[in-house]
Formats: sequence, structure tokens, C-alpha cells
Amino acid sequence: MKIKIVNKSKFIRSVIIVLGVVALGLLLLGNTYSKTEITYKEDYIISGDTLWSIAQNQVNNNEYYKNKDVREVMYEIKQLNNIGNENLEVGQKIKIPNI
Repeated sequence: MKIKIVNKSKFIRSVIIVLGVVALGLLLLGNTYSKTEITYKEDYIISGDTLWSIAQNQVNNNEYYKNKDVREVMYEIKQLNNIGNENLEVGQKIKIPNI
């Protein structure tokens, strides 16, 4: 079976448009737009808590901090809660990211 093309420029334009749509579709399907929403839990400082102990606990028990260095977790918790170099106070409320 032989196909006869009546208008070459119209045919070429149609093929280019179809290929463009297919390429755009493949690009969009190749990207994942999963967005993990971060929630925060509130925790209160108890006697004996240090930033190190809190961060170590989060690395071990919080999926958000899985496989992160304790020092990075400490820094993030300090930044999130506007904690400087001062000591933590018993009863102080802090926010901790949680998935």
C-alpha cells in the first residue's frame, strides 16, 4: 500500500507538532512531582537534655533525619528554634521536623 502525500509542508508541520507533543509528554511523565509535606512536632526540654542528645535521638528515631549527621541535625534544630549558644532551659518548647 502506497500513501500519497498531497501537501508536503502541511504533512511535515503535522509530524513536527505530533513529535513535539509526544516529546513534551515524555518529559512531563519522566519528572516526579512528589512533595513530602513536612510537619512539626513540639517537644519540651527535660532535665539532662542537650542539643546533642536531642539530635542523636532524632537521627535514630525520626525518618526526616534518617542518615544525617548529628551535627547537621543540631544546627537545623538550633536554626528552626532560634537557639543561640545559650543552654537549653527545662520546660522550653522546641519544634522538630517530622514526616
